[in-house]
Amino acid sequence: MTRYLLAGAAHSPFSPPKTLRHRSAAFLSRHHPVPGDSIRIVSDLHYGDRASRLRRLAQLRPLLGGVGELIVNGDLLDTRPGPDPRLTARLRAEAGVFTARDAPRFTLLTGNHDPDISGRHAVDLADGRVWVTHGDIAFEQIVPWGRDAAVIAGRIAAALVALSPATRENLDERLAVWRRVAGTIPQRHQSESHRLKYALRFAADTIWPPLRGLRILRAWRTHATRMVALARRHRPAARFIVVGHIHRPSIWRAPTGEVVINTGSFCPPFGGYAVELTSTRLIVRRVVERGGEFHPGGVVAEFPLAAA
Repeated sequence: MTRYLLAGAAHSPFSPPKTLRHRSAAFLSRHHPVPGDSIRIVSDLHYGDRASRLRRLAQLRPLLGGVGELIVNGDLLDTRPGPDPRLTARLRAEAGVFTARDAPRFTLLTGNHDPDISGRHAVDLADGRVWVTHGDIAFEQIVPWGRDAAVIAGRIAAALVALSPATRENLDERLAVWRRVAGTIPQRHQSESHRLKYALRFAADTIWPPLRGLRILRAWRTHATRMVALARRHRPAARFIVVGHIHRPSIWRAPTGEVVINTGSFCPPFGGYAVELTSTRLIVRRVVERGGEFHPGGVVAEFPLAAA
């Protein structure tokens, strides 16, 4: 599996290599040379953000055990323009060292906070029966509860209008647009290292805009149905849709049978899930913190991973 070194300059982040575009029923085009053919998926680690429970990347090591591949489904850290570029560069370098040295096969998918972390915005597993993407593609404003929502919506609309009608309806092209726009939105409180300043900026982002709470509730209520609609249009073979983004771990089954699994985050108050795939099963576990490290915990749900 190709590793991404998080440098962001070796290749365009919007041109995924063709060799990573297809997965077999065993989830990879070739057999894992390491113990365990299973894949574990987490998201929204937000390393470097004071709101995250992840303080050191070494805390992830128990989640790496017993699997052949770990997929981080967006928002490993914040790579967007911020007030402290040196801090962002340091966090990015630490992540690069960790993924190269400590991790098994490690796949980084982009999120709205790390839109240039790799060239991969989504991945199809189990012959297309499992679709994994961060989930912000569901919203034309990326973060509809945020103070930048109107600006983002305008930039996305302008970028889509500039595309040809056929290209505009291509999901990969739309994901690339979402990532380009996300990269233009600066960090706010995320890279603030001073505890009091962070708290004040976090509070300001929490209470503004005034209807933020209602918009968050609306996003929670509609996110899964929006993702199913996207999958039915662009990934009709998908029976399981694995997302993150809204920081609320959940499992939701559509009337049409698709199952949307949101892996939550490494931030309070809800925490997160880890999705595990084997050749025959999809298992959802809680991510638990024990002894200062994060471990795969109890099983929340389990599904047969059989062809329809």
